[in-house]
Amino acid sequence: MARKVVNRKELREEAEAAERLGTTKKKPAAKKKSATPRKSRSKSAKEVRLKAFWGVFSQSLTPVAMFEYAQRKEADKKAAELSESKKSPHFVQIVKKVIEE
Repeated sequence: MARKVVNRKELREEAEAAERLGTTKKKPAAKKKSATPRKSRSKSAKEVRLKAFWGVFSQSLTPVAMFEYAQRKEADKKAAELSESKKSPHFVQIVKKVIEE
């Protein structure tokens, strides 16, 4: 498809001649868009404080007992006692809980 060649010089001359005569074609002013309300910024994530515990768990991952972090030896003893008496293995694993103030 052939395009029509636009002669810029002729267009300019026509525009200047129209200006001289005072019959310029003015484009209608574009409507200004109303300012859209600014989206609120998301709040920064609140810092969550955690506290560590030692948990004694059964083979099916159910918590049996909880001990403070400094009481690791007691947690190991409890796991050994339960493993011997219940005939199923129990183990110690660290557990972190959220501190609510």
